[in-house]
Amino acid sequence: MPVSPIIPARLAFTTDRTPWSETYRDVYHPTHGGLGQARHVFLNGNDLPARWQNRERFAIVETGFGLGTNFLATWAAWRADPARCGRLHFVSVEKHPLLREDLSAIHARQPELATPAAELLAAWPLLVPGCHRLEFESGRVVLTLGLGDISELLPKLRARADAIYLDGFSPAKNPEMWSPAVFRALARLAASGATAATWTVAGHVRDGLAAAGFAVEKRPGFGIKREMLVARLSGPSRDTLRQAPRNAVVLGAGIAGSAVAARLGSRGWRVEVLDRRPAPTGSTPDPIAGVFKPLLSRDDNLASRLSRAGCLYARRHWGALERCGIPLAWAANGVLQLARDDVHQAEMREIAERHRYPEEFLTPVSREESARIARWPVAQGGLLLKAGGWINPITLCMAQLAGCSETRIHWGRSVAAIERTSDVWRVLDAQGAAIAETPLLVLANGYQALAFRQTAGLPFRSVRGQVTFLPAESLRDLPMVVCREGCVKPADQGVGSVGATFDADDDPNPRIDSHESNLARLERLLPGASAGLNPSALDGRVGFRTATPDRLPLAGALPDCAGAGDLTRSRLEEVPRLPGLFGLLGLGARGLVWAEIGAELIASHLEDEPCPLESDLAAAIDPARFLLRSARRGRLRWAPEAEP
Repeated sequence: MPVSPIIPARLAFTTDRTPWSETYRDVYHPTHGGLGQARHVFLNGNDLPARWQNRERFAIVETGFGLGTNFLATWAAWRADPARCGRLHFVSVEKHPLLREDLSAIHARQPELATPAAELLAAWPLLVPGCHRLEFESGRVVLTLGLGDISELLPKLRARADAIYLDGFSPAKNPEMWSPAVFRALARLAASGATAATWTVAGHVRDGLAAAGFAVEKRPGFGIKREMLVARLSGPSRDTLRQAPRNAVVLGAGIAGSAVAARLGSRGWRVEVLDRRPAPTGSTPDPIAGVFKPLLSRDDNLASRLSRAGCLYARRHWGALERCGIPLAWAANGVLQLARDDVHQAEMREIAERHRYPEEFLTPVSREESARIARWPVAQGGLLLKAGGWINPITLCMAQLAGCSETRIHWGRSVAAIERTSDVWRVLDAQGAAIAETPLLVLANGYQALAFRQTAGLPFRSVRGQVTFLPAESLRDLPMVVCREGCVKPADQGVGSVGATFDADDDPNPRIDSHESNLARLERLLPGASAGLNPSALDGRVGFRTATPDRLPLAGALPDCAGAGDLTRSRLEEVPRLPGLFGLLGLGARGLVWAEIGAELIASHLEDEPCPLESDLAAAIDPARFLLRSARRGRLRWAPEAEP
């Protein structure tokens, strides 16, 4: 089912200057103030901050983000608490988010929250559907903001909430927010012993919470509200006391492996990274660059939604690395996606209009506008994907690894096999000697994982890709990446590039025929740019990607293919997994888009944290999906197609 477009809130005020929603004809908070309500109803109603003290992590789920006051008040209380939990997760859903300028105007009226409010404004996401993971306090405060209709989005969230903030407009004005389905979904998200609080005492709210399994009681309310509700789910509260450092080994120091190491390292894991390649010398900057951009489709399908989430999360994460003083070679100045012809250009414009994407995300452009943007006489118009750009993968990998104090990387260590003994994984060299032993092993080594017996049932294969380097003068003053059945990247440090090929062979060396293919791409993209270029005189780089049949990555616990048994009637969560073995593989040509969000998904699962993606997106990249499909079909259908 297509995801509904995001329609921003239309903020107004009552005569006494209380924020007012024209959509729901209701106030955002009582006249006495949203901050007072946040503290009395939601913090005190859930016995906070006492319940999060001295815990490793604490998760809160909220049903309406609104002005963000509840989040900011909770964050401020966390900051002021010397016994605060190590990591605070706040998950909230909002159908009509405020524009940044409206949010800024509201927060200016709450000077006591000025510091966290300024950080929230700086991180405020593009208003596109789906989950947006925003990190503050060096990752110790995490806001997962789901933008969309609560009836569509709440069933797709995955979390174990310790506390629930039942907020939103009046049940009489917005009944969908207070429906039995919402209460059941919240009970599913709640951990044992979870509490809930809300400002309303409406009868159907009390009954709905009780029917979902909560024990409900009334307490004195806030302001003119005489009463409020608090509730508790039966069972003991889960124990998440502070943990000792956890240990992991990651195979591969590339885009995937460095992302996994960074996300685990940010949570206190001690990570050993093994890579068969020699250490980068750093003497001469490598001109290779990768392109990141969201995929688009009429129906906003799984690949489009996943690429959007991955692209936006990666941009935020890379920006945070840069703000920490870690050098990166990148440009997030957009990608010009050209249409193939007039019909395709009309389809692109229809996609943009149908989904009502904000201009900050993408803009349809005519041929004339495209030519002006590219500073080149291109043949077609298309879309200016403002969320895209390019990045040097080597600087990215080194930045991720450098940002983890507990991470150690071992270059030049080839792994021939892995084996499980008792409760650890042994990583073996070609002579059968153990290189490392670990309770958690993450395979992020691309096509090399094909050599392991445990991954033999995974249907991915190695695909050769060659990029051709171009002299800066051939691209003149091209300001940004231009794509259409290939991509051309502007010159950086005197070298641009075009590519990449999608070849079925395993030749590791640059070839003239691949240069010729790339120059043909260049000519289609930028007419005249290939003039005078001799394929035999050009340099380039060859890399190998692992591609899956559905062109989506594998991110998560790896299945036990040998011991799976009959799965014809099984669900994805029932597929047996190899204990302590995870993978971030099959990234194809879109590793920059998939890797960061895939690594965050794995780390969140291992830490029992809220999922950064909706459940259908997480399922779409679950490594066990092919095993399940194979069982249902009687055989695995592996019919790779040419890369678009």
